Amino acid sequence: MKHYELDNLWNGGGKRVYINQRKAGVILSYAGQFAKILISIIYTPVMLRLLGQSEYGLYQLVYSVVSYLSLLSLGFSSSYMRFYSRYKAQKDEDGVARLNGMFLLIFMSLSVVCILCGCVMLRNIRAIFGSGLTDLEYSTAKVLMALLVVNLALTFPNSVFVCVITAHERFLFQKALILLQNICNPLLALPLLIMGYGSIGMVSVTTFLTLLVLFMNIYYSFQKLHIRFCFKGFQVGLLKEMWVFTFFIFINQIIDQINWSVDKFLLGRFAGTTAVAVYGVGGQINSMYIEFSSSVSNVFVPKVNRIVAESGNDRELTKLFTKVGRIQFIILGLILSGFVFFGIPFVKIWAGSEYAESYAIALLLIAPVTVPLIQNLGIEIQRAKNMHKARAIVYLFIALANVVISIPLIKLMGPIGAALGTAISLIVGNIIFMNWYYHARIGMNIFYFWREIAMLIPPLIVPCVLGVVIMKFANITGLVRLGILAIIYTIVYGISMYLLGMNTEEKQLVMEPIKKVLRKWYK
Repeated sequence: MKHYELDNLWNGGGKRVYINQRKAGVILSYAGQFAKILISIIYTPVMLRLLGQSEYGLYQLVYSVVSYLSLLSLGFSSSYMRFYSRYKAQKDEDGVARLNGMFLLIFMSLSVVCILCGCVMLRNIRAIFGSGLTDLEYSTAKVLMALLVVNLALTFPNSVFVCVITAHERFLFQKALILLQNICNPLLALPLLIMGYGSIGMVSVTTFLTLLVLFMNIYYSFQKLHIRFCFKGFQVGLLKEMWVFTFFIFINQIIDQINWSVDKFLLGRFAGTTAVAVYGVGGQINSMYIEFSSSVSNVFVPKVNRIVAESGNDRELTKLFTKVGRIQFIILGLILSGFVFFGIPFVKIWAGSEYAESYAIALLLIAPVTVPLIQNLGIEIQRAKNMHKARAIVYLFIALANVVISIPLIKLMGPIGAALGTAISLIVGNIIFMNWYYHARIGMNIFYFWREIAMLIPPLIVPCVLGVVIMKFANITGLVRLGILAIIYTIVYGISMYLLGMNTEEKQLVMEPIKKVLRKWYK
């Protein structure tokens, strides 16, 4: 495993400090996620009360519509790693420079197209949202849409530099930057909310931070990584090959937008901004759950591409796939089971009793998505092997079916109906079809994977029994009591999983940082 020099960091003896970037990336990823969750627990209730249910619903509605412009990326950012790995395996530095130049030109062009599309959307805002908004809401929606379009346009060139930094496995800088962004966002937005700037002030802060992150990524890429961009000799053949590869990734992006954004749009059309707000709280819990799962798998993307480029060993890929899947299951098992037992009081205390339905919405979303989340490294394996086409086509039809079944379910059950439609599509596509596809087509030994995951089921019995007892006898009325019981549940879960579920390598991952802390403490 490679070790990289950490720029500008020195120890007491004047020697340069070397850090395992992959381990540091995972640790910082989880530090960032814990910080984000902690900030959300503190900041979101304040934000919800300062905005009000109607304006929060409006913000969620506008955001869900503007997010469709992210499809303009056409999946190109996901293809960078594959072609970068090819050139690095060939030791073709000029090829890497031409690849960088091509990507920057493509994404700068897409940024301009995003702005133009945003202008068209602004001119037709009433046609987009129908008659479900008031005149004041339309006025606010117009400003929000303009700011969100600019914010999205900035992410296109930024994605090029993010890809470059990821390809160089500089996870420490990358994850630290995300951590700082997560911390700064609420710290800057809260004063504006208190002063009465509402959702417009909140989105203005997000846009400012996106611009700042872009400048920092540019600086790091040029000053620390010494990245070269070559704009001569534009390779049309390479562009065609990239488009064939990314077209089906683009289809997957459409699917993700349908599954995670269309519900809010449909609710806005058929049920109003209040229903969007209730769904939005459940969706926010789901988003945090999804982001938390990707913290481990993201840092293994370069390794997957390297294995495929150099050997294509399916057995090695299966072991890596299973190793990451087990770690993710251990973490997500705690979150999911904990939410089952503590979710109702948490949502009521955190968001307010008017968001009580958000518990069922969140549970309908996070329970079925757990399986694809523990297998999300498989998506990178498919892309590295250029075998992601069938998944895209099948998922597209399932996502369209999600829209068809969600409309009557929304009319019948409101926000819960929207979540139920998404849950059904996840079970059919992401669980049933994908596990067959991994085993039959990709070359993963899915029976081995599930045997290893099944070994983590028995350790869930003890904490789940504890959870049932807490639900039956504990009257959770405040955040302090909820926190104490959640800590007790976490300790019991951790001990049970360590003693009954974890293998030797996983135990070492847990004990190694604890031993380091203890050694420093006793020194």
